[in-house]
Amino acid sequence: MMEERNRVQVKIYGQEFTISGEQPRDHIIKVADHVDRAMHELAKGLPSCPTSSLAVLAAVNCADEYYRSVDNVNELKAKNQQLEKDAQHYVQLWDEAKKNFIQYKEDAQSAVENREELQRAYEQKKSEYRELQIKFQELEQANESLQRKNETLSQRITSQEEKKGSSDLLIKELELKCREMESSFFDLQMENIQLKSELERYKKIVGSAE
Repeated sequence: MMEERNRVQVKIYGQEFTISGEQPRDHIIKVADHVDRAMHELAKGLPSCPTSSLAVLAAVNCADEYYRSVDNVNELKAKNQQLEKDAQHYVQLWDEAKKNFIQYKEDAQSAVENREELQRAYEQKKSEYRELQIKFQELEQANESLQRKNETLSQRITSQEEKKGSSDLLIKELELKCREMESSFFDLQMENIQLKSELERYKKIVGSAE
């Protein structure tokens, strides 16, 4: 179905014209007024110019204005497209920055948790080391007491050679106990050395995490 065409009576440079078009009435009148003003402006500078020539010059000026407007619109479109591309690029940069920040927060939280875990392990090993030191000191005291008893026993053995048979059995028992104590003392020393080494390792790990 064809659209209804508007017929508008307009006056351009003193002459009346009937213009028909699909555009609204106000638009047609506005275009006619623009051409009328253009011809009057030209007539001021060219008072002896024929009307037909003024019409041609006005048409040329209007066409020039039109193409300038088209160029401006195209330029604005190009700038707008570039701005949209730039905006999209900045949005991508912002998204990447947010992702990097979130990853950084997660890594930092993980590092804090690892450090706290190492700190707890270090404190536990330090506590175990202190307990082992106490046990080691107690064992040293027990060993010294055993050595004193052994010396006393050796003196008794020397002075009571007549009871050598029974004394030999007692000596063997005491020597066996002494060896057992020495073996326990040696094991505790080895455990103490191992724990010291492990404690030093945890100190280095905690120090590097800080």
